[in-house]
Amino acid sequence: MSSEKPVSGVQSSVASSQALQPTEDDNSKSCWVCFATEADDRLAAWVQPCKCIGTTKWVHQSCLQRWVDEKQRGNITRKVLCPQCKAEYIVVFPSMGAFVALLDAMEEITHKICPFIAGGVLLGSIYWIAITYGAVTVMQVVGHREGLEMMESADPLVLLVLLPTIPVTLISAKMYNWEDSVLLFLRKYCAKIPALAYILPFGNVDGDRGAIVTGHTNNQNPNGPSHLSPTRIFCSALLLPTISTIIGKIFFRSIQNNLHRTILGGLTYITIKGALKIYHKQMLYIRHSSRKILDYTESNLKLYRSAATSTTTDAVSSTRDDSEQVV
Repeated sequence: MSSEKPVSGVQSSVASSQALQPTEDDNSKSCWVCFATEADDRLAAWVQPCKCIGTTKWVHQSCLQRWVDEKQRGNITRKVLCPQCKAEYIVVFPSMGAFVALLDAMEEITHKICPFIAGGVLLGSIYWIAITYGAVTVMQVVGHREGLEMMESADPLVLLVLLPTIPVTLISAKMYNWEDSVLLFLRKYCAKIPALAYILPFGNVDGDRGAIVTGHTNNQNPNGPSHLSPTRIFCSALLLPTISTIIGKIFFRSIQNNLHRTILGGLTYITIKGALKIYHKQMLYIRHSSRKILDYTESNLKLYRSAATSTTTDAVSSTRDDSEQVV
């Protein structure tokens, strides 16, 4: 009994000494970037930058610096995290003095205010372009001499406020499609009037099918892109005064007042264009709602494939003839 106690004491002391001593794996350092060990380069600087343990615990300072540079991509203020434990690396820069700190602050302030300055310059440019367009429109509609006299006699502050509203008003008015409202009214209340059938065909469409197609054509054109194109609205709105002036000079020469002549020309242009658009939309509505799906037979395949092939061939031949004439 007495001989067993010393043995157990020796074993416990050996176990405790082994537990206190670090293992060889804990002491060995291996860089998780270049996979080099401490024995490969004993002069290299090592760092433990995160909470990782085991093989990803240590890394070369130089290797980590290159890896951080790749992650920051030139933005030294960007935070970099460990790809394994997601701990943020503690990056410390040496102090370069008060003058360099002042230059850094100026650089940061400039970086923040430049977008606002650019936005202000852009808005200012748009504002003065709107003023110029408004002044040109006034001289075009009223007359060159009358427009100049009117603007010279007006208060400059009033001109600075009213002239930019001219293009804004034109674009806003153009965004409302009054033709759709008129077309829906005609489809709903005037379809049973025989006299209107000669002017605006209504077609023979089932109720359910017509409702579906009507909702489709209100959102977009079944034969092409949507009518609410920003570029189309912008160009049509800004060209309206010029077109109204031209039509007024052509068809209303007897009217001496330039403003009245331009207004009549604009109303004529809007009415004719709206009537043509209403007719075109109605024909597209009839074509789209009256389409049919044929049986998949050999005769139909030959008929419609030959028609499509002949159309393509005619288009290619016409293009080739035009190119030969140019040559």
